Amino acid sequence: MKDFSIQSLYNWYRDSIRNPKYRWWVILASAAYLVSPIDISPDIFPVVGWIDDGIIAGLLVAELSQILLERLKPGEGIPEVEKDVASTVDASTVDVQAEEV
Repeated sequence: MKDFSIQSLYNWYRDSIRNPKYRWWVILASAAYLVSPIDISPDIFPVVGWIDDGIIAGLLVAELSQILLERLKPGEGIPEVEKDVASTVDASTVDVQAEEV
């Protein structure tokens, strides 16, 4: 039997939410868990009850922001803004890529 760990649970969650086939199911299930009165540790216990909700909410926000950033990422080629800038650069401009020492 495979060892159960928090890391393996996190990896499963991350892989499931990034899979286009299951992405929205995992997002909806995570949101339903957050509003559901049924928890792993009930919210009746002040701090302990909020830990599982905080972990799920943190994972959900992190993964949704990652999905949003991937959608906002420019496509292949030069974006329209950079094309305008590239066309206004004259021959006396030097592009330098510096490295920190």
